[in-house]
Amino acid sequence: MKFRKLIALLLVFAFLTPIVAGCDGGGGNRGEPVDLVIYSQLANFSGQMTGWGAEILLEKFNVNISIINDSVDGTFQTRMEAGYLGDIVIFGSDADDYRDASAAGMLFDWEEDGLLWNHGEYIAAHFMQALNKNKGITGILHGFGHEVAGSAGDHAEFFYYPHIRFDLYEQLGYPPINTLEDFIPVLAAMVELEPVSSVGTRTYAVSSFPDWDGDMVMMVKSTPALYGWEEFHIGLYDTKTQTWEECLKEGGWYLRALKFYNTLHQMGLYDPDSMTQTWDDIREKYLNGAAMFNIFSWIADFYNIEENVNAGRMMRPVVASDQINLADGLSVYGKNRIWAIGANSNYPELSMDIINWLCTPEGVLAYNYGPQGVTWDYDDEGEAFLTEIGLRIRDDEEIVITYNDFTGPYRLGSFQHNNITWALDAVNPESPSGLSFNYKHWPSTELAREVSFIEQSWRDWTGFVQEDDYIRNNGFSVAIASTYTAGRKDRELMTIWEQVTMAIKQGSWQAIYANSDAEFDEIVAKMISDAKAFGYDQCVEWIIPEVEARKQAEIQAMG
Repeated sequence: MKFRKLIALLLVFAFLTPIVAGCDGGGGNRGEPVDLVIYSQLANFSGQMTGWGAEILLEKFNVNISIINDSVDGTFQTRMEAGYLGDIVIFGSDADDYRDASAAGMLFDWEEDGLLWNHGEYIAAHFMQALNKNKGITGILHGFGHEVAGSAGDHAEFFYYPHIRFDLYEQLGYPPINTLEDFIPVLAAMVELEPVSSVGTRTYAVSSFPDWDGDMVMMVKSTPALYGWEEFHIGLYDTKTQTWEECLKEGGWYLRALKFYNTLHQMGLYDPDSMTQTWDDIREKYLNGAAMFNIFSWIADFYNIEENVNAGRMMRPVVASDQINLADGLSVYGKNRIWAIGANSNYPELSMDIINWLCTPEGVLAYNYGPQGVTWDYDDEGEAFLTEIGLRIRDDEEIVITYNDFTGPYRLGSFQHNNITWALDAVNPESPSGLSFNYKHWPSTELAREVSFIEQSWRDWTGFVQEDDYIRNNGFSVAIASTYTAGRKDRELMTIWEQVTMAIKQGSWQAIYANSDAEFDEIVAKMISDAKAFGYDQCVEWIIPEVEARKQAEIQAMG
């Protein structure tokens, strides 16, 4: 084994003169390219990699890449039996196939002969917790999972936040919204300003649907996210204090949000179809302007089509003064799509060099946005930016680019292995001002984009260019990504759980449609009574240690 590796190492040195990420930038006579195989369970393509991605790897590492995917049933088992998975191996999860390959000795030990330390310097310096997580799966370090963050405090784009019709809010003179319930009179005034949708139906403040309810009603359990609370079993977890609140707590957040929507119903502002309609119905209604408010970021996209925006109509975030928005944390441990190296590769060092480069900012930017100098580059301050053609490609990947010997549509030149290293919203460790890898949040992107009159009005009113910066400035709390996984429920508890959650969901929908405060209180009291009769307290008893387990996992993740 060591002799074979020595020969492979000599071959690599014959081809390469490594610098930071084990590459020479493409200069010099390096002989014939090395043929390298990537076996990827995630790839949608099989064959010789071509295009600008292949040109970059040829230039940097003097390699030609062949990709083998799992499009044929039994591919993994066939390659296992043949004793060769590939040089670089990408697993779709860290479950059965990965564990079987490790047990069969088919994956390279990254700690053997200093492979990680000598050829994966960037990985070792930035992904240590992800590496430790991987080693904990089988006891041997074979790689790391995808979407790694540099800090447990890093977070993804905000997903939950209040969108309203900003053009109507502007017409109303920007009335103050200090807390959740202050949205109600504002929404009532909006409906009065625009009582009919673009297709002639009546408008409402809110429209919802039941498809995603789970253990509680989706819209109700998600609204506390505007204040840093996250659904956690049959209740809500305060990400600010790492404490839990049962959903039926008197004066608690679930019942407060439930009353918020009931108040809208009593005022004729809550879509009466909400309990029976589907996701498709919601999409159509928000597209047509039939509702004025929602808490999911993707809802605004339905309405903000070119026709509406050009006409001066737009949904934009407007936050309450006391809002402390939930942000989904990124994981320092990475997720479950594993980067590994085949044990029988003739080029383990070269394979590690390539994986390591894909973990550098240069590699991440190239994978996501294309060749440097063509679709992206660095400005004088060292910040990455998309070129004019790079920005256009974000909307149309059929645009033709030229890079070295490749000329063709951008889409056809992309990297085909279909796995990432850093999370896109993770902070780029080489960004002078701490920007993420996500081009959407680069100031250069926003400044280059054509802005409509109504969006500029929102910018002028908030003082911010980007939605995320506006929300972040008002206050936010991160749901820390950790190694916590829910414990198992026995069969008896599962039966109780199903009955309890059904009582909560049915009671919640009935409470939303209560026609008076007295009726609302009566329905909520019955919901609580029914849930307790089914075994609600037993469910709570099971959850309490789960809360502590989550908290301890978060503390560990934060270091």
